[in-house]
Amino acid sequence: MSVFILVSGPFTGGRIWNEVTGRLREAGAEAHPVTLSREAGADLETHVEDVVRLIDSLGPSKSSGELVLVGHDYAIHPVLGAADRRPERVARIVHLDAGMPQDGEAALALVPDPAVHELLRAEGGPGPVPPPDPAQWQRWGSTEGLSARQLELLSRQAAPQPPRTLTQPLRLTGAASAVPVSGILCTAGGTTLELVEALVRTGPPQFRKLADPRVGFFELATGHWPMLSRPDELGALLLRAAAGEGHRLTAPEGESPLARPFLFDPPEHPRVRTGRVDLHFPEPEPEPEPGSGPGAAPEAHGPWPAVLFVHGGPVPPDAGPAPRDSPFYLGYARCTAQLGAVGAVVAHRLHGLTDYARAADDVAEALELLRADPRVDARRVALWIFSGAGLLAADWITDPPPWLRCLALTYPILAPLPGWGAVGPRFDPVGALRAGAGTPPPLVLTRAGLETPQIAATVEEFMTAAEETKTPVRTIDVPHGRHGFETHGPTDESREAVSRALRTVLTQLRQPL
Repeated sequence: MSVFILVSGPFTGGRIWNEVTGRLREAGAEAHPVTLSREAGADLETHVEDVVRLIDSLGPSKSSGELVLVGHDYAIHPVLGAADRRPERVARIVHLDAGMPQDGEAALALVPDPAVHELLRAEGGPGPVPPPDPAQWQRWGSTEGLSARQLELLSRQAAPQPPRTLTQPLRLTGAASAVPVSGILCTAGGTTLELVEALVRTGPPQFRKLADPRVGFFELATGHWPMLSRPDELGALLLRAAAGEGHRLTAPEGESPLARPFLFDPPEHPRVRTGRVDLHFPEPEPEPEPGSGPGAAPEAHGPWPAVLFVHGGPVPPDAGPAPRDSPFYLGYARCTAQLGAVGAVVAHRLHGLTDYARAADDVAEALELLRADPRVDARRVALWIFSGAGLLAADWITDPPPWLRCLALTYPILAPLPGWGAVGPRFDPVGALRAGAGTPPPLVLTRAGLETPQIAATVEEFMTAAEETKTPVRTIDVPHGRHGFETHGPTDESREAVSRALRTVLTQLRQPL
């Protein structure tokens, strides 16, 4: 039978697993709950060593065919670190409502409570993170299924979290990369199998590894602490995970979505690379070849209006192809040049959830560079944002400059998704629209009819806020389109949607000043 090592998230210790360990032991398995070191000087390496010591204490009689490491929330970091050091001992790693941290990433990136980020950035160095009061646990995850008594018990038994456990980067050599993995998704927090499938299908490249046949998934209809809210069901799922069960995902055949052909094949236009920005300039042509693009002959000379395309994310820095070199964004930029405007693409650094401020700086810098080019009409610029970069729109809704003639959004995320507290309150377009600090530029929104429910909910919330604030939004709907519909094989519907969006944005750019 399996041997389980159970490690829970921040503030909590081994007692939180009491009911689950009873369920596992009744089934004939061994269960070893862990209380990680709590002294103020402990760091992530300390917690990795805590788990490694327990593995070693079990002795060689616990073969690699038996040992299952379970990491809940933050604890997936020390669990992965320990598996990396003892890969030959580990039969399976279970991510229990936990993220997918990579080498070099700190746990703070996945901490959903913005107050913790502020605390750890405090001058004079951070102190221990105090445990939540009963009413504050919901900042760390869904509390669905927990009674008031259980929340009080959580706070009473909790201990402060040493700060360096959250800020020290995880170090992995890749030694445990072949160890089978299971994911248990607690759906009350918004992470569902459907969402994960959508990320594998159309999201950033790092999610495609979830389609490995060694990875299985389970859903559990409860909040973030299933060891308290659904201990019997959780115990049963852990036993099934250890047996190799679970839903398997499949990735689309071929290369990543960014590498697929664009739905138009516009001709190349002169491209100039300046730092993080690629500029595609119009050039006179009699007219585009039939079927090569959305049509319309370009203006004969500059200065031209310009569109800056902001790719979605987060995208790892080593993703291939880089977004600005992909057929997708090359296609959009070349179509823009074909229509008589400068099509620019920025290589911003949105690599993780804590990178939105850095990416926002990259976009602002790219816009200034674009406007400084003498071939660009600095009074006529549009910003076009895709997917997960949609949160960056908040700055331009809050304080739009007069030269920003249009803000286009294509299947965007318009409010932080569940568990995205690390993003911070600044990057919330819905909140920015409701705050009404300024008059947003003309908005053009392209919506995918088959959008993932969690993303679609943010778009609906945005539209509600627009109605409440009497903000006009030009919508372009793709009823049969999924997130990233441009890469799913061209259809008349998708071609018409992209053509219409391009024409709408260019029309806004050419409005009288």
